[in-house]
Amino acid sequence: MLKENILSFLKEKDMDTLKILLASAEEAEILSLFNDLSPNEQVIVFRLLAKDAALSLFEELDTEDQQNLMRSFTDAQANEFVHELAPDDRVRLLDELPATVAKKLIAALSPSEREMTNLLMGYEPQTAGRIMTPEYVRLPKDLTADEALIRVRANAAALEKETIYTIFITDEERVLEGAISLKDLLAAKPHEKLEEIMTKISMAVTTDTDQEEVARLVQKMDWLAVPIVDKENRIVGIVTIDDAMDILEDEATEDLLTQAGLLTGKETNRSEAMINGSLLTIWKVRLPFLFIAIIGGMLAALLMSGFEDVLEASFAVAFFIPLIMDLGGSVGTQSSTVFARGVALGHINMSQFAKHFAKEIGVGLSLGTITGIIAGIIATVWQGGDAPLIGLAVGLSVVATATVAATLGFLVPFVLVKRNIDPAAGSSPIITTMKDITGLLVYFMFASIFLSNLMY
Repeated sequence: MLKENILSFLKEKDMDTLKILLASAEEAEILSLFNDLSPNEQVIVFRLLAKDAALSLFEELDTEDQQNLMRSFTDAQANEFVHELAPDDRVRLLDELPATVAKKLIAALSPSEREMTNLLMGYEPQTAGRIMTPEYVRLPKDLTADEALIRVRANAAALEKETIYTIFITDEERVLEGAISLKDLLAAKPHEKLEEIMTKISMAVTTDTDQEEVARLVQKMDWLAVPIVDKENRIVGIVTIDDAMDILEDEATEDLLTQAGLLTGKETNRSEAMINGSLLTIWKVRLPFLFIAIIGGMLAALLMSGFEDVLEASFAVAFFIPLIMDLGGSVGTQSSTVFARGVALGHINMSQFAKHFAKEIGVGLSLGTITGIIAGIIATVWQGGDAPLIGLAVGLSVVATATVAATLGFLVPFVLVKRNIDPAAGSSPIITTMKDITGLLVYFMFASIFLSNLMY
């Protein structure tokens, strides 16, 4: 309903009413529909939001959408908006902008914000240091609970901290010693020292730790924030749970696209070429695999011609060729999809591929057995005369084809990725070709064996 109203007011150019509607809407509602709007509509809606709401929305958007909005800003608006962003969100945006634009925006920051931004950008990409925020609440361990609450209130009022619900406790040298939740601090006795009630932290995450490892730690430990320390174990920042979830989502998407041959390194360039490149560029990548499919089709036709006597003996054999080929294709597609998704979500460990591969072969065999029995019974009931023999040939062929298809569905993309060949263009033609040839060969072999009495 909200989306329909927004689109209606945009069409009628009733900006006053639209502004009132947006002011009363929940931020989550606006975010959920924002990506469904056109770029021009996004700009209009964004400009009509209150400043705090616009900032919150901006921080949740993908970098591409952020850049689209940034292009609609004047220099002064862009400078002001970048200044308002949390340090980690600011760095994420600056990383994606052209270097000249990023330098210009950094130069317009206040000295303290510029120093903080440059500090984060000095860490290696994809590390905890690059994604952390230096805005957190840190208290010395010798404070009492009462004194600590006074400091927390002052911190919350003076600065917009990423989170005040987890408070980190250090010694006088800023060396991390523990943490305490705001809830526990409120429940503590006023005179108790923080070092007496804090939870000691023995697991240190350093600035050079991989960002995905940090995110999985946040997820595993169910923390609202994880502290990041330097080599001397001094706390320098935190990674919050919302940033961790964004990282896990991005990493999962990246892994999935990588397995599909659409991401990482030159694969990113290849994907760009497949979408926006010239026709010749697209031909170079896709045609070789289609030539494989042509050759495979010719071989399949040649194979069928070698079994003319089987087809002449019982024309009903030809009826089930599409079943054998289509069922094998479906199983192969399922297996390749399961493989890609399993790798993306971390359920398949590539170093233990043999274990997963063996299991998928078993799955293919079991699926083939079930569907083979069903297909064999249907073939037997449908056809008369030599139906039991045809049904037996169909059933056994389905079992063999499904097993081969499941094997190829796991093995082909794995081999292509390992050999740095584009699986996006290559997996399906190779799987289809190999599955069709083996499926037809097995089917005609069984048919020739079981119908041999009709061939002479």
